[in-house]
Amino acid sequence: MLKREKRLRQDLCQGPFLPKIISYTIPIILTSVLQLLFNAADLMVLGQLKGNDNVGAVGATSSLINLLVSLFTGLSIGAGVCVAQGIGARDDERVSRAVHTAIPAAAIGGAVLTVVGVCLSRWFLELMATPANLLGQATLYMQIYFAGIIPILVYNFGAAILRSAGDTKSPLIYLSAAGVLNILLNLFLVAVCDMAVDGVALATVISQLLACVLVLRKLMCRGDSCKLSLKKMRIDPRALGRIVSIGLPAGIQGSLFSISNVTIQSSVNSFNIEAINNGCSAASNIEGFVYMGMNAFQQTVTTFVGQNSGARKYKNVGRVVGLTLACVTVTGLILGSAARLFAPQLLSLYLKEGGEAIRYGITRMNYVCSVYFLCGIMDVLSGSLRGMGASTVPMVVSILGACGLRVLWVVTVFRQYQTLDSLFVVFPVSWIVTILALVVCFVIVWKKRIEAVGAQ
Repeated sequence: MLKREKRLRQDLCQGPFLPKIISYTIPIILTSVLQLLFNAADLMVLGQLKGNDNVGAVGATSSLINLLVSLFTGLSIGAGVCVAQGIGARDDERVSRAVHTAIPAAAIGGAVLTVVGVCLSRWFLELMATPANLLGQATLYMQIYFAGIIPILVYNFGAAILRSAGDTKSPLIYLSAAGVLNILLNLFLVAVCDMAVDGVALATVISQLLACVLVLRKLMCRGDSCKLSLKKMRIDPRALGRIVSIGLPAGIQGSLFSISNVTIQSSVNSFNIEAINNGCSAASNIEGFVYMGMNAFQQTVTTFVGQNSGARKYKNVGRVVGLTLACVTVTGLILGSAARLFAPQLLSLYLKEGGEAIRYGITRMNYVCSVYFLCGIMDVLSGSLRGMGASTVPMVVSILGACGLRVLWVVTVFRQYQTLDSLFVVFPVSWIVTILALVVCFVIVWKKRIEAVGAQ
């Protein structure tokens, strides 16, 4: 096992990189799709067995859940980068400290989110102007979800550690098992036990608990520096400081993106038309599959760049980033075009009573899916900067170029025209502005890293 792990680590720092990027990314894409199937199964079962209002209730929580969870998900990115850089530098002690700090940090963060989510869900939803007919069910869904958030976060941290060590297949296997359990529980709790949003929320929590147990078991059975020992678990100040310095900006960036999306969701709610809420909720879930297909390349570039940065091979960084940008562009174009082409059929899977709701869902997908590859490019550039340890840079750029622009757009352009078209066009506009800024930042940081190595 040790020989296998060492060979895998070396592969991430040596070319040819394209086949390695593809083979590394495919399991992440499949894993991400399975994660989305948790929510998709919720919506499909609810839509077909309980009606569109239940779909709208769950959909109304998605941007708010992402907002609350993003900060701690960002810390898992920080843990992954720390592990990847330690592996690239061949510093086993540094890797071990990061692993044994990350898992308890995830548990503590989950406990905080549990209190916040359970106690404040209804208040948050009211702030978002969630329609009265959806408020009760949406609140119930969020409270159950956050009651089980600890295993969800621990799984994310554990999976990030495994991926940073080059293992993208194990998280896929564990989430596959959890995904099957989730679907079976959805059908049992909703169809047999006659539950609604409470049933699908409970199914999600139980299935994620299984994934958490499996990923922890895998870490405990490893034979290298990523091995997890329960006796060694403690918060190491140095490791935590490094994780926070990289992960906190990533988490803040994710939270701010979620804030901007919450603003857009609130604008959708402002129409106070049931078909618009339901159609846009279903469209958003479909778009999530396209996004996860692209976002997998962000995780890939972060790990590859992290290991090569730890090994101080910055010329490899340029090659990896260029190849990953090409891959994410092609993937985004294919998946986005397919989603748009089959939008009516896909939306009908979520919406039992189609018509108006499907038409509004298509309106949103016209503006998002057709150019979604731009979002993938933006994420890869952000991930490459984080992999080099410059996590604050993409955070600042995103605050100004994407999040700030979206909020400003809502309070100016959308307020003036009050149409779905004037609202959703902000997505491609914000992606283009942010990409241009990130390209400049990447070139500057990358060249400074190369010069620093050359000066030594």
